[in-house]
This record gives sequence, structure tokens and C-alpha cells, in this order.
Amino acid sequence: MQLNVAHKYCESINKTIRRPTRTVMIGKVPVGSQHRIALQTMTTTDTRNVQLTVDQVKKCADAGADIVRITVQGKKEAEACMKIREQLFKDKYDVPLVADIHFQPTVAMMVAEAFEKIRVNPGNFADGRKTFDVINYDDPREFERERELIEETFTPLVLKCKELGRAIRIGTNHGSLSARILSFYGDTPRGMVESAFEFADVCRKHDYHNFVFSMKASNPLVMVQAYRLLAEEQYKRNWDYPLHLGVTEAGEGEDGRMKSAIGIGALLMDGLGDTIRVSLTEDPEFEMDPCKRLAGLGESAWNSGLGVAPFSETTRDTHTFTRRVGDLPVQQAGEDLDFRGALHRDGTVYNAVSLADLKQPEFLYKRLGAKLAVGMPFKDIATSDSIVLTEVPASGDKDARRALRRLQEVTTHVIAPIDALAKDPLPGAIALVPLKQAAAGPVKLPEGSTRMAVQIDGTETEAELGAIKSLNPIVALLATADGVSRLHSSRRVFDALKRHGITTPVVHRISFPAGTVRDEIVITTGSLVGGLLVDGLGDGAMVECPGEDTDFLRTTAFGLLQGCRMRNIKTEYVSCPSCGRTLFNLQEVTEQIRQRTGHLPGVAIAVMGCIVNGPGEMADADFGYVGGAPGKIDLYVGKEVVRRGIPMESACDQLIELIKEHGRWVERPVEEESKELVATA
Repeated sequence: MQLNVAHKYCESINKTIRRPTRTVMIGKVPVGSQHRIALQTMTTTDTRNVQLTVDQVKKCADAGADIVRITVQGKKEAEACMKIREQLFKDKYDVPLVADIHFQPTVAMMVAEAFEKIRVNPGNFADGRKTFDVINYDDPREFERERELIEETFTPLVLKCKELGRAIRIGTNHGSLSARILSFYGDTPRGMVESAFEFADVCRKHDYHNFVFSMKASNPLVMVQAYRLLAEEQYKRNWDYPLHLGVTEAGEGEDGRMKSAIGIGALLMDGLGDTIRVSLTEDPEFEMDPCKRLAGLGESAWNSGLGVAPFSETTRDTHTFTRRVGDLPVQQAGEDLDFRGALHRDGTVYNAVSLADLKQPEFLYKRLGAKLAVGMPFKDIATSDSIVLTEVPASGDKDARRALRRLQEVTTHVIAPIDALAKDPLPGAIALVPLKQAAAGPVKLPEGSTRMAVQIDGTETEAELGAIKSLNPIVALLATADGVSRLHSSRRVFDALKRHGITTPVVHRISFPAGTVRDEIVITTGSLVGGLLVDGLGDGAMVECPGEDTDFLRTTAFGLLQGCRMRNIKTEYVSCPSCGRTLFNLQEVTEQIRQRTGHLPGVAIAVMGCIVNGPGEMADADFGYVGGAPGKIDLYVGKEVVRRGIPMESACDQLIELIKEHGRWVERPVEEESKELVATA
């Protein structure tokens, strides 16, 4: 089944089919739908230091990078690029190199002599450095005159690349659109696409087609919308240029991997994407493992042929974001437990709990994110909302049942299979029933249970899905069956729920085999569940893996919700991956800032190595810490610089002062302060 051509952005909504593209050659590496996904990264060395840069490129290539990007901000760097390319060839490394160009068209012309590809940022290439002044273009003729300036500036590079067989990436960034584009389209995905198309039109005018597009943003939701719109507009124009995917300034560690997986994975599952980069605030070779995992997921989906029968999709609007919000529980007369805490309005997190876990109650409470007082649990900002038992403790296991009762009393509710509860009733437990079983006939709740939940596997009929309305469960767990495409079957489920007027909350349940490595759990969860949450399809997540630490699974689910802009339980960081422009040790400084400010949920802090990745790229941040000059830091509130040229030694202190001045600071809880002291001792 094809999407309506007016809004078609992918080949099919029923299964993953790779979007057909032409082949673009980047040196020896072919990029396009007839080839595997190409993996990219970017050096962090000073480009003028030829040997250090050569060594890092080699390390990246050895780790699996097909293409390596290098920042080229001036003529000295361009001259160094000649030596870098020459030395790599001497060392028998023919990995294609990409010059990252922002403000210097003349530098792009120089480095095209040496490198296989030039990346240009449409918002910077002809427009220059950002002032973020609001400029109104009331006269369309003035708007068009600046288009002529773009053509005049960009054409020489296009002709040179055509002559030399070089490639170009037209790489729009959400935070660095030109004042001209902002005046017409705003800071929107539409503006990103139109900005790129102005440069593409110049390429096509000169019969040059060896180029690719990218639409990067630090917000995965904006990023996904922009790429979908780009693909949609290409379909309308009968264009077939490849896509380079990436979430810019994703950060580090699990958070950076999760945010990248949400954006890149969502698009790969729709068949979009021909080359990818995971931008982490880590050494560049460490980007290769998550890149490989994402590429593997995408290629597996393309090759599997898994999908669903054709259906008419009405739920999603790919041009906007509207979250489907399920109804929260309403307390019923006669219930001695408060079920209103079983779900959370901003996004729900559940954890699986085994009988073995119940043998150490206090340890379990901590792994569930609860606070303890005299051994008793209390819900905190990042406590699991409910737990799902894999087994029910026997009626004689008083210790286990006491542990569960204490959770129930603080509204961390207990969900358990109905068959197990029928054998060993547990007062106040929510009975979990497979939807097919519940739809087949009357459901008799076990003794002591007043609420039920249903589990959906994605293969239910329309009638079975419609039965949820009369069953009135407190929640539906969506755990797709083996051999079923999670993305496509879930979209079908949500469409059916909408048609039947069903507003039951839906929590995605994703399971992994015992022994699955943590990065695989994060990347897969972000891609498969995040690919649904970016469309507002879902009210929460449950990540389970036998033998894995409950705390890790809980924080992974919370990280997913925060990455999808649902529920914030910690400070959000927008940090660039570092490059040759960076004016300080980004990894060290980011960690220092995280240690002192990581307890501020709802606050977003950008840590940027230089002005290029400064105020523009941190569009979502409340506060910014930006390298302004060697040893000097500029501090921002939003996109406005408020303190300039601060010595690095005092910059973190002044950042905290700034947060306090704007009423966004809270003191770290005493328990967390003690943990920090132990960690830094």
C-alpha cells in the first residue's frame, strides 16, 4: 500500500521498503539505495596538526568508518588538508575525506582539490556568521535577490566539484538557518528543506547530481519531521538524492546513543537513509559501534519483508507532532489502594520484577528509583510507576507479599498474569489478560483484584482491538509477537484504537534475550519504540531483559521518554561532538558541568566547543556554555549572549549563578550530594 502521493514520504506504511535513490560516489564509496549504509564520523583534532589528524582518521577507519569528516575553517586548515590526504594515501588509507565548511566559500574551493566531498551548511555558506537579529523581507524581490547571491557564491564550488568528480553534502542544521529563511518560514522543518533546495537547484541547473542531503537537529522530533518532509518533497519533484542521517549534538553515553537511535532509527525503519553518523561527545572511533548497530537494524528491517496487511492510516500527521494521550485512571468507590499513580501523565515507565528480586526488598526499591526512609519506599521523580510480575509469590511467602504491598501503598502498582493470580490471589493486583483471551468472552477477575490490564501482540483482528472499549482496562501493554514488525503493526493498532474511540493508555513493552549487551538494548529500544513515540503513539515504555540490572532498564525507559520529549526526570544536555574548531576539552568540561547540574529536570544546557556550534545549534537549550576564544567562555540564555569572555576556571560557577538568577536552580538532595562526594573521593 502506498501513502497518499500528496504526503508520501516513504515507499510503504505496511512494511519497511528502502527508498530508491541514485548512487552518489564519495571517492571510492558508493552511497545510495543499491548499496549498504555508509558509516561516518568526524575528527576532533586540530586540523592544522597534520600527524594527529592523520592518526585519528586511521583509527576511525580501522574502527569501521567508511567516510571521515574534518573541519576546515580557514586557509591554514585547507593547506593542512593537502598534507593529510597525501599522508593517508602514503599510509595506504584511501578512506574518503569530507571537508566541513561553514563560512568560507574560498576555503571550500581550495580543499576541493584534496578531499572527496565538501559539506556546506546552507544557513552559513552565503549568509555568514549569525547575529540572530530579526530581519523582515516584506518585498519578495528582495528575497529573490538574495537567492541570486546564493547562486553566485555557490556556483563556482559546484562547477569545481563537477570537474573533479567530488561530492557535496547540502547539510541544513535546524539551529543555523539564515535570517532570510527564518523571516519566511520560521525555525521550522519547512525552512530547513527550503534552505537546502535553494542550493540543490543551483546544482541541478549545472547538471551536477553527485550530492546528498541532510536535515540535522538536536531535537529528534524536529529532525524526523524535517527528513520526512525532505523525502516527501523529493517524491513530488521526482528527485532521488540520497540522505545522510544524524541527530546533531546528541551528547554522550547512553543519552547520546538513545537520542541518536530515536531519530536515525525511526527513519531507517521507514526505509529512509543511506549514510549515517552518530554524533557523540566522545572520541570519534566510539561512534562506530552505535553506527553499526543502527545500520544493522535498518538493513535487517529492509531485508526481512515483515509487515502488516494494508490498512488506511488516519492517526499520524507527519507534518506536526500531536501526542495521543490516554486517559489516566480514575479512583473507584470502595478501592483501598490509590490507582491514580499507576500511570504518569507525561509518560509511564514499568519494570519487570521476578521472585528473586523480591528477596531483597530494599535493594529492589532502590533499583526501581524509590527513595527509602527507615526501609520504606517512597515515590520520587524517577520511580517506576508500576511493576509487572513474571511470577506471583505463593500465599505463604509473606516477606515477598509485604514487599509488594509496600510498593502498592506508595502507588507503584503491581501487574501480574491473570492465570497466576487465579492460583495465588494478590490483594490489589492488576490482572494482566491477553487481549485475544479477554475479547473471546467474559473476564472473571481473581479474588482481590478490581482492575485489569490487557496485553496486545499486534496480530489482533479489528473486532478484538475494538473490544478494548467495553473491557475498559486500566492500561494496555503493547508487546508485539515474534515475527511481527513492531513499527507497522503498532501503527495499525493505534489507528484501530482511534477509529473505535478508545482512549486506554498504551505502554510499549519491549523484551530482549538474556545476555543482550546494553548498547544493543538502548539502540534497539530507541529505534523501534522511539520510532512510534516520535509520532505521539504511546503513553510509556517497559524495557525488560532477564538478568539485567533493573536500574539500567528503568533509566533506559526514562531516557527514551525524555529523548522523545515526553517526561523529563533529569537535566537535558545538548553537547557537540567536538571537532578541530573546539576551544576546550569538551568531554572533560561536559562531565564537570553534568556533575554539578545534573539534578535539574526541565532545564536544558548546551555545551558547545565554538561559535559555529554555538547559539544556533543549541536552539532547544535554556542556557549555553560556548567557547568564545581560547581559554574564554561565553554564557547564553537561549540564543542571547549574556556574559562574554569569562575565564574557563570560573565559567561553570558563573553558569550556575546564571541558572539561579533565572529561577531554575534547586539544591541537590542531601542523599545525592553524598553520592557525588563518594564518587569524586
